[in-house]
Amino acid sequence: MRNTAKTTVLLAGLAGLILWIGSFWGQGGLTIAVIIALVMVGGSYWFSDKLAIRSARAQELEPHQLPEYWTIMRELTELSSLPMPRLYISPDPQPNAFATGRNPSHAAVCVTEGLVRSLSWYEIRGVLAHEMAHIRNRDILIGSVAAAVATAITFAARMAQFALIFGGGGGRDNDRNPIGELLLLFLAPVAAMLLQMAISRSREYQADRTAARMIGDGEPLAQALAKLDVASKTVPSLADPNQAQMYIANPLASRRMGWKGLFTTHPPMDERIRRLRDGSWQEAI
Repeated sequence: MRNTAKTTVLLAGLAGLILWIGSFWGQGGLTIAVIIALVMVGGSYWFSDKLAIRSARAQELEPHQLPEYWTIMRELTELSSLPMPRLYISPDPQPNAFATGRNPSHAAVCVTEGLVRSLSWYEIRGVLAHEMAHIRNRDILIGSVAAAVATAITFAARMAQFALIFGGGGGRDNDRNPIGELLLLFLAPVAAMLLQMAISRSREYQADRTAARMIGDGEPLAQALAKLDVASKTVPSLADPNQAQMYIANPLASRRMGWKGLFTTHPPMDERIRRLRDGSWQEAI
């Protein structure tokens, strides 16, 4: 798959960055950085569902609540051959949704009250297929791995900066350019963040494609994304910025920033909609 290959290349880029930084500090310091990153992000991954649900202020639903929601999810679990996830609803007025959980057996799907009020169940079916696609594609694991490596890069770069400033340098020789190296080390965490965000954008495209193939139609999701695009820019969200990358639409889209295409975890909505409507999701992969 093109997006899977792209994700692999981006992860390799992150790995390359951390190996390059390791040449400044040495094996011992780099090992400590990696261990700390894995512990921090590993803990977040293990408890990802609890953290995400709590941050969204969501409540778990019983089978008699929102029966349309349950009916669609039962259909999608059969189509995707996955266990039934726990279902939640958040009081957030912005139409949105996310999936979380460390694996399909510990997955949860959450929709917002704004989604139920603003979209038809035809459109919500496309949204829920997208969330089931994230679970099926193990995107939460991929995102956690990327976050772990990016965190390790940032931590190791800070250690290497300290070493250069105070006269250390791991195994570097005397011909190095400390000023140039220090500049590159300051830029390394930024590069890691950009690569991590690029991985997230790639996985969104992949989830859109998987969702369309799952239900045999890209139009429900395309229509939903068009409405979510408008709402994300006009309706305030309760979403925690630290969890924003999990949502199907960027809940913080109304915030203006420079170089927005780079510093975002979500691909452009118009491009996502175009891909769903041009039939490219049906192509052999």
